Amino acid sequence: MREKEVKSVSGIPLLLILLALTIVAILAFVAIDMSKAMRIAVMVIGVPILLIAFSGLYKVEPNQSAVLSLFGKYIGSVRTPGLRFNNPFYTKKKISLRVRNFESGKLKVNELDGSPIEIAAIVVWEVNDSAEAVFNVDSYESFVQIQSEAAIRSMATSYPYDQHEADQISLRSHPMEISDRLRHEIQDRLAKAGINVIEARISHLAYSPEIAGAMLQRQQAGAIIAARKKIVEGAVGMVEDALAELKDKDIIDLDPERRAAMVSNLLVVLCSDKATQPVVNTGSLY
Repeated sequence: MREKEVKSVSGIPLLLILLALTIVAILAFVAIDMSKAMRIAVMVIGVPILLIAFSGLYKVEPNQSAVLSLFGKYIGSVRTPGLRFNNPFYTKKKISLRVRNFESGKLKVNELDGSPIEIAAIVVWEVNDSAEAVFNVDSYESFVQIQSEAAIRSMATSYPYDQHEADQISLRSHPMEISDRLRHEIQDRLAKAGINVIEARISHLAYSPEIAGAMLQRQQAGAIIAARKKIVEGAVGMVEDALAELKDKDIIDLDPERRAAMVSNLLVVLCSDKATQPVVNTGSLY
């Protein structure tokens, strides 16, 4: 079922006409001498007609849609703001078209590598098709929340928490790609309800408390290894520069054995812990 626009009449002129008819009917009822049977007939017939006519008036606010149906059959939707008038027997259901957002709860899922993580996301959405939102699902607001959380769980299990390879997409290292994938995942689930997902992004991402300590130690170990690798690369470069400069300036001529010993000594000095630690003055300040 797709939304279709139906024409409506401006309600302000009809409101004025109905008010004038009501006043005229009251004055005529009071001033004109009528029999008791005539008065009862006017009340029985005239009052319900006026009430039914007034029920055809309804208000549509900006960024709102009125879904009209007649005895269970969808007639159309009205998005023109203001006081409108349609068939009094139409059932009118108001749907907000404003942009809305919600933040999911912290969901506990297993990422691609099997580690338990906590993840939450913010979803920005709007109703794009009022007819589908009303007739295709029971409660579109509840549908949005439940399906969004299901999409978050599905997406989180498809990526690792941390990046293990250079070209690998992970939850923590590629926020833009993950947000785009999450938005498409949620949009696919909500399309049947006439919902347009504007944006979806992760608002909370962490390891579960039971493994958070172990994962922190793992990250620290990885950082130490990476730092050591950089130190070794720098030391090798410095040794290469030193040997090249000694050769270019013809300061000393080293045979292969002495050259190997010199390289070994330089690497030991440059890569040792004491050489890479900052010098701290522990003496007196006075």
